[in-house]
Amino acid sequence: MQDKLTTNAGQPWADNEHSLTAGKRGPVLIQDYALLEKLAHFNRERIPERIVHAKGAGAKGVFELTHDMSAYTTADLFNGVGKKTPLMVRFSQVAGEAGYPDTYRDVRGFAVKFYTQDGNYDIVGNNTPVFFVNDPLKFPDFIHSQKRDPRTHKRTPDMQWDFWSLSPESVHQVTYLMGDRGIPASYRTMHGYGSHTFKWVNKEGEQFWVKYHFRTDQGVKNMSNELADQMLIKDLDFLQNDLFNAIEDGNYPSWTLYAQILPYEEGLKYKHDIFDVTKVVSQKDYPLIEIGKMTLNENPTNNFEEMEQLAFSPANLVPGIEASPDKLLQGRLFGYKDAQRYRLGANFEQLAVNRPLNNVKNYERDGFMVSGQDGSVNYEPNSFNGPVEDPEAKIHGDELEGKVGNYAYDEDYYSAAGDLYRLMTPEEKDRLIETIKENLGQVTKKEIQIRETRQFYLADPEYGIRVAKALELPLEQIKG
Repeated sequence: MQDKLTTNAGQPWADNEHSLTAGKRGPVLIQDYALLEKLAHFNRERIPERIVHAKGAGAKGVFELTHDMSAYTTADLFNGVGKKTPLMVRFSQVAGEAGYPDTYRDVRGFAVKFYTQDGNYDIVGNNTPVFFVNDPLKFPDFIHSQKRDPRTHKRTPDMQWDFWSLSPESVHQVTYLMGDRGIPASYRTMHGYGSHTFKWVNKEGEQFWVKYHFRTDQGVKNMSNELADQMLIKDLDFLQNDLFNAIEDGNYPSWTLYAQILPYEEGLKYKHDIFDVTKVVSQKDYPLIEIGKMTLNENPTNNFEEMEQLAFSPANLVPGIEASPDKLLQGRLFGYKDAQRYRLGANFEQLAVNRPLNNVKNYERDGFMVSGQDGSVNYEPNSFNGPVEDPEAKIHGDELEGKVGNYAYDEDYYSAAGDLYRLMTPEEKDRLIETIKENLGQVTKKEIQIRETRQFYLADPEYGIRVAKALELPLEQIKG
């Protein structure tokens, strides 16, 4: 008989795949101690490098607003055509350690820190518009499956594909990863996405749902499996060096930032849940609207100070931009800053690279590596002219109803992956099938191969049949 799942304190664990939410759409409840404990423990598993996105590179730059967005948001950086906002960007590999080769097939992190007049605003996304899981409770397990086997200490396709095959919501992202975008030819030639749905609010209090798209101005270019293998021998840091050298040579890469903007009620009634990060909002339904241009024009002066100590968090929001009920986003609001406090210390935001442009005034005190404290009052309320709340910063709440419970998103896991497959050219499909054959074909358990291939079949019959034939799997089991 299998052991029962428990917390570290020994309590039985009823549901390890769905966070506790207020109704089907959430938000996630802070009373879900199992989620908080799981994320907190996960954030403390590695020292001192980042648990995920350990290998990366980035640069300094500027964002220039080309289209005023004041009709949709009061966010300062998106108001006033021509406004320039300094920024830092970090691109990264998701799964591997700090010495990880740049040209392994992997999702790439795409994180931007805007130093605005109202504080730091971070968009922390990837080079794909979706993700593998849509609930924060599954995130630590997903990363474990992409890391090293606890017994052999090898990275193994058995773990990766076992998790994916048992998590059907991942099939959309797996299709992206096994496709051409899995190995970008350069950080400069890949798109970036905010991944989640966020909320914008204008000065009248009108609310909108928004999804971010950074479109590379260099054109999308990817690397073949063969060339990627060659680069493993020639340059393990190829993407890092390509970015650094381009900027040193004055060849400054740029991206145009666009948004899909959905009216509040329309977004809630969209044909699928816009808060499910494993799905996209069709650009046919809500076309891209240009916002501005991001240009990277300066390399780090000191890589450790400005890249390794650079700390992002989706919780770094500014007035006019708010979180949505996206469950994975809600988990990240806690998880990222908690990871930075563990990795860099409680005062990580006092480091120069993380310090906002505007003055910081609050009642937090002391801790490791604190600096710049004075003798001002350290509690509230007080009678000594301490800083006071700003009512203008209050969020615009969403109406909530429903019974507290552990809820899954819509179980249509496959249609989005099928749509992606059908968008591919015949040549792209050929490369996709060959890459899946090469990777899924290394899995030692036939049942995992069959289970994953059945997901491809449910996304699109042609997709599944082609994979089955490539792996010599019985079609009757794939179709069954």
